[in-house]
Amino acid sequence: MFDNYVTKDGKAVLADCETLEELEQYHWPNPDYLHFENTIELLRKTGNFYRLSGMWTSFYHDLMFLFGMDNYLIKMYTHPEIIERATQYVCEFYYEANNRFFELAGDLVDGYFFGNDFGTQQDLIMSPELFDRFIMPWFRKFTEQGHAHGYQVVLHSCGAIYKVIDRLIDAGVDCLHPLQAKANNMSAEVLARDFKGKIAFMGGIDTQDLLVNGTPAEIKEDVRRVKALLGPALIVSPSHEALLPNIPPENVEAMIEAALE
Repeated sequence: MFDNYVTKDGKAVLADCETLEELEQYHWPNPDYLHFENTIELLRKTGNFYRLSGMWTSFYHDLMFLFGMDNYLIKMYTHPEIIERATQYVCEFYYEANNRFFELAGDLVDGYFFGNDFGTQQDLIMSPELFDRFIMPWFRKFTEQGHAHGYQVVLHSCGAIYKVIDRLIDAGVDCLHPLQAKANNMSAEVLARDFKGKIAFMGGIDTQDLLVNGTPAEIKEDVRRVKALLGPALIVSPSHEALLPNIPPENVEAMIEAALE
Protein backbone atom coordinates (compact mmCIF):
# COMPACT_ATOMS: atom_id res chain seq x y z
CA MET A 1 0.00 0.00 0.00
CA PHE A 2 2.00 2.97 1.30
CA ASP A 3 5.32 1.20 0.90
CA ASN A 4 7.49 4.10 -0.26
CA TYR A 5 7.68 6.07 2.98
CA VAL A 6 11.26 7.24 2.63
CA THR A 7 13.56 8.70 0.02
CA LYS A 8 16.83 7.06 -1.02
CA ASP A 9 18.66 8.96 1.73
CA GLY A 10 16.27 7.66 4.39
CA LYS A 11 14.21 10.83 4.81
CA ALA A 12 10.41 10.73 5.13
CA VAL A 13 9.15 11.17 1.59
CA LEU A 14 6.81 14.09 2.41
CA ALA A 15 8.97 15.69 5.11
CA ASP A 16 9.66 18.82 3.05
CA CYS A 17 6.24 19.05 1.37
CA GLU A 18 4.87 22.58 1.70
CA THR A 19 2.38 22.94 -1.17
CA LEU A 20 -0.64 21.01 -2.40
CA GLU A 21 1.07 20.72 -5.79
CA GLU A 22 4.04 18.93 -4.22
CA LEU A 23 1.66 16.66 -2.35
CA GLU A 24 -0.11 15.61 -5.52
CA GLN A 25 3.17 14.48 -7.07
CA TYR A 26 3.42 11.61 -4.61
CA HIS A 27 2.42 8.26 -6.11
CA TRP A 28 -0.76 7.60 -4.14
CA PRO A 29 -1.81 3.94 -4.29
CA ASN A 30 -4.76 2.73 -6.35
CA PRO A 31 -6.95 0.02 -4.76
CA ASP A 32 -7.28 -1.71 -8.15
CA TYR A 33 -4.19 -3.76 -7.33
CA LEU A 34 -5.83 -5.36 -4.29
CA HIS A 35 -7.08 -8.95 -4.42
CA PHE A 36 -9.10 -10.48 -1.58
CA GLU A 37 -9.55 -14.09 -2.70
CA ASN A 38 -7.18 -15.59 -0.13
CA THR A 39 -8.75 -13.65 2.74
CA ILE A 40 -12.27 -14.61 1.65
CA GLU A 41 -11.24 -18.27 1.51
CA LEU A 42 -9.75 -18.09 5.01
CA LEU A 43 -12.95 -16.54 6.33
CA ARG A 44 -14.98 -19.35 4.78
CA LYS A 45 -12.82 -21.90 6.59
CA THR A 46 -12.93 -20.16 9.97
CA GLY A 47 -15.95 -22.04 11.24
CA ASN A 48 -18.41 -21.04 13.92
CA PHE A 49 -16.40 -18.20 15.43
CA TYR A 50 -16.79 -14.45 15.65
CA ARG A 51 -14.83 -13.10 12.68
CA LEU A 52 -13.08 -9.73 12.79
CA SER A 53 -11.74 -8.46 9.49
CA GLY A 54 -11.41 -5.50 7.14
CA MET A 55 -8.54 -3.29 6.05
CA TRP A 56 -6.39 -2.39 9.04
CA THR A 57 -6.87 1.25 8.00
CA SER A 58 -3.90 2.60 9.93
CA PHE A 59 -4.18 6.05 8.37
CA TYR A 60 -2.73 7.83 11.40
CA HIS A 61 0.46 5.77 11.26
CA ASP A 62 0.74 6.03 7.49
CA LEU A 63 0.68 9.81 7.71
CA MET A 64 3.33 9.77 10.43
CA PHE A 65 5.55 7.59 8.25
CA LEU A 66 4.98 9.71 5.14
CA PHE A 67 5.83 13.01 6.83
CA GLY A 68 7.95 11.80 9.72
CA MET A 69 6.30 11.97 13.12
CA ASP A 70 7.65 15.40 14.10
CA ASN A 71 6.84 16.96 10.74
CA TYR A 72 3.35 15.47 10.73
CA LEU A 73 2.50 17.04 14.08
CA ILE A 74 4.20 20.36 13.35
CA LYS A 75 2.51 20.75 9.98
CA MET A 76 -0.87 20.52 11.70
CA TYR A 77 -0.03 24.04 12.87
CA THR A 78 2.10 25.37 10.00
CA HIS A 79 0.45 23.68 6.99
CA PRO A 80 -2.94 22.33 8.09
CA GLU A 81 -4.20 22.23 4.51
CA ILE A 82 -1.37 19.84 3.60
CA ILE A 83 -2.27 17.47 6.44
CA GLU A 84 -5.96 17.58 5.62
CA ARG A 85 -5.38 16.82 1.94
CA ALA A 86 -2.88 14.05 2.68
CA THR A 87 -5.34 12.55 5.15
CA GLN A 88 -7.97 12.62 2.42
CA TYR A 89 -5.70 10.77 -0.02
CA VAL A 90 -4.76 8.08 2.50
CA CYS A 91 -8.27 7.60 3.83
CA GLU A 92 -9.95 7.54 0.43
CA PHE A 93 -7.74 4.58 -0.46
CA TYR A 94 -8.74 2.66 2.67
CA TYR A 95 -12.41 3.60 2.34
CA GLU A 96 -12.63 2.29 -1.21
CA ALA A 97 -10.61 -0.81 -0.34
CA ASN A 98 -12.97 -1.55 2.55
CA ASN A 99 -16.02 -1.11 0.34
CA ARG A 100 -14.65 -3.60 -2.17
CA PHE A 101 -13.73 -6.10 0.52
CA PHE A 102 -16.98 -5.81 2.45
CA GLU A 103 -19.04 -6.32 -0.70
CA LEU A 104 -17.20 -9.58 -1.32
CA ALA A 105 -17.12 -10.73 2.30
CA GLY A 106 -20.75 -10.11 3.17
CA ASP A 107 -21.81 -12.09 6.23
CA LEU A 108 -18.46 -13.88 6.42
CA VAL A 109 -17.43 -10.95 8.63
CA ASP A 110 -19.03 -10.12 11.98
CA GLY A 111 -16.97 -7.13 13.06
CA TYR A 112 -14.84 -4.51 11.33
CA PHE A 113 -11.52 -4.40 13.20
CA PHE A 114 -9.16 -1.52 12.51
CA GLY A 115 -6.34 0.13 14.36
CA ASN A 116 -4.45 3.32 15.01
CA ASP A 117 -2.36 3.82 18.16
CA PHE A 118 -3.47 7.23 19.34
CA GLY A 119 -1.66 7.29 22.68
CA THR A 120 1.65 6.91 24.46
CA GLN A 121 2.10 5.43 27.92
CA GLN A 122 1.37 8.87 29.36
CA ASP A 123 -1.18 10.64 27.17
CA LEU A 124 -2.54 11.25 23.69
CA ILE A 125 0.06 11.88 21.01
CA MET A 126 -1.79 15.04 20.01
CA SER A 127 -4.21 17.34 21.79
CA PRO A 128 -7.93 16.53 21.76
CA GLU A 129 -8.47 19.68 19.70
CA LEU A 130 -6.11 18.51 16.95
CA PHE A 131 -7.63 15.04 17.22
CA ASP A 132 -11.06 16.53 16.54
CA ARG A 133 -9.85 18.36 13.46
CA PHE A 134 -7.52 15.89 11.78
CA ILE A 135 -8.59 12.45 13.01
CA MET A 136 -12.26 12.36 13.92
CA PRO A 137 -13.88 13.27 10.56
CA TRP A 138 -12.46 10.24 8.75
CA PHE A 139 -12.55 8.08 11.86
CA ARG A 140 -16.30 8.62 12.02
CA LYS A 141 -16.64 7.75 8.32
CA PHE A 142 -14.85 4.44 8.81
CA THR A 143 -17.03 3.57 11.78
CA GLU A 144 -20.17 4.41 9.83
CA GLN A 145 -18.84 2.36 6.91
CA GLY A 146 -18.57 -0.73 9.08
CA HIS A 147 -22.07 -0.26 10.46
CA ALA A 148 -23.50 0.35 6.98
CA HIS A 149 -22.35 -3.14 6.03
CA GLY A 150 -23.98 -4.65 9.09
CA TYR A 151 -20.81 -5.12 11.14
CA GLN A 152 -19.94 -4.20 14.68
CA VAL A 153 -16.90 -1.93 14.91
CA VAL A 154 -13.90 -2.82 17.07
CA LEU A 155 -11.11 -0.25 17.41
CA HIS A 156 -7.55 -1.12 18.32
CA SER A 157 -5.60 1.69 19.96
CA CYS A 158 -2.72 1.24 22.35
CA GLY A 159 -1.78 3.89 24.83
CA ALA A 160 -3.43 6.40 27.14
CA ILE A 161 -6.45 7.41 25.08
CA TYR A 162 -8.79 8.23 27.96
CA LYS A 163 -9.30 11.83 26.80
CA VAL A 164 -10.97 10.77 23.53
CA ILE A 165 -12.86 7.62 24.51
CA ASP A 166 -16.05 9.67 24.77
CA ARG A 167 -15.52 10.79 21.17
CA LEU A 168 -14.96 7.22 20.02
CA ILE A 169 -18.18 6.14 21.69
CA ASP A 170 -20.04 9.05 20.11
CA ALA A 171 -18.67 8.03 16.71
CA GLY A 172 -20.21 4.58 17.18
CA VAL A 173 -17.33 2.31 18.18
CA ASP A 174 -18.85 -0.85 19.67
CA CYS A 175 -15.75 -2.30 21.35
CA LEU A 176 -12.39 -0.90 22.44
CA HIS A 177 -9.18 -2.95 22.28
CA PRO A 178 -6.67 -3.64 23.91
CA LEU A 179 -6.97 -1.53 27.12
CA GLN A 180 -3.31 -0.91 27.89
CA ALA A 181 -3.59 -1.55 31.61
CA LYS A 182 -0.44 0.34 32.71
CA ALA A 183 -1.13 3.46 30.64
CA ASN A 184 -2.44 6.56 32.40
CA ASN A 185 -6.17 6.42 33.14
CA MET A 186 -6.59 3.11 31.29
CA SER A 187 -7.03 0.86 34.31
CA ALA A 188 -10.13 -1.30 34.55
CA GLU A 189 -11.27 0.77 37.53
CA VAL A 190 -11.21 4.05 35.58
CA LEU A 191 -12.76 2.57 32.43
CA ALA A 192 -15.54 0.94 34.43
CA ARG A 193 -16.23 4.13 36.36
CA ASP A 194 -16.54 6.35 33.31
CA PHE A 195 -17.52 4.18 30.36
CA LYS A 196 -19.11 0.91 31.50
CA GLY A 197 -22.40 0.32 29.74
CA LYS A 198 -21.46 2.69 26.91
CA ILE A 199 -19.00 0.46 25.05
CA ALA A 200 -17.71 -3.12 25.19
CA PHE A 201 -14.11 -3.90 26.10
CA MET A 202 -11.55 -6.41 24.82
CA GLY A 203 -8.22 -6.79 26.62
CA GLY A 204 -7.11 -5.37 29.92
CA ILE A 205 -4.80 -8.14 31.20
CA ASP A 206 -1.42 -6.47 31.51
CA THR A 207 1.34 -7.70 29.17
CA GLN A 208 3.97 -5.22 30.30
CA ASP A 209 4.51 -6.72 33.74
CA LEU A 210 1.82 -9.06 35.04
CA LEU A 211 1.75 -11.71 32.31
CA VAL A 212 5.55 -11.59 32.04
CA ASN A 213 6.49 -11.69 35.70
CA GLY A 214 3.38 -12.77 37.60
CA THR A 215 2.54 -16.22 38.89
CA PRO A 216 -0.42 -18.22 37.53
CA ALA A 217 -2.28 -17.49 40.76
CA GLU A 218 -1.69 -13.75 40.35
CA ILE A 219 -2.84 -13.92 36.74
CA LYS A 220 -6.09 -15.63 37.72
CA GLU A 221 -6.73 -13.11 40.48
CA ASP A 222 -6.28 -10.20 38.07
CA VAL A 223 -8.51 -11.74 35.41
CA ARG A 224 -11.26 -12.14 38.01
CA ARG A 225 -10.78 -8.50 39.09
CA VAL A 226 -11.03 -7.19 35.52
CA LYS A 227 -14.07 -9.37 34.81
CA ALA A 228 -15.83 -8.07 37.90
CA LEU A 229 -15.13 -4.46 36.92
CA LEU A 230 -15.74 -4.49 33.17
CA GLY A 231 -18.04 -7.46 32.63
CA PRO A 232 -20.29 -8.67 31.20
CA ALA A 233 -19.48 -6.67 28.04
CA LEU A 234 -15.86 -7.82 28.19
CA ILE A 235 -13.69 -10.15 26.13
CA VAL A 236 -10.76 -11.17 28.33
CA SER A 237 -7.47 -10.89 26.45
CA PRO A 238 -3.99 -9.38 26.84
CA SER A 239 -3.43 -5.63 26.86
CA HIS A 240 -1.96 -5.96 23.38
CA GLU A 241 -2.93 -8.09 20.41
CA ALA A 242 0.17 -10.27 20.63
CA LEU A 243 1.68 -12.52 23.28
CA LEU A 244 5.44 -12.09 23.07
CA PRO A 245 7.91 -14.93 23.77
CA ASN A 246 8.75 -13.50 27.21
CA ILE A 247 5.34 -14.60 28.57
CA PRO A 248 5.45 -18.07 30.19
CA PRO A 249 2.96 -20.56 28.69
CA GLU A 250 1.60 -21.38 32.14
CA ASN A 251 0.57 -17.74 32.56
CA VAL A 252 -1.32 -17.82 29.28
CA GLU A 253 -3.05 -20.99 30.45
CA ALA A 254 -3.96 -19.33 33.76
CA MET A 255 -5.47 -16.34 31.95
CA ILE A 256 -7.61 -18.63 29.79
CA GLU A 257 -8.75 -20.75 32.70
CA ALA A 258 -9.84 -17.71 34.72
CA ALA A 259 -11.57 -16.21 31.69
CA LEU A 260 -13.64 -19.37 31.28
CA GLU A 261 -14.73 -19.54 34.93
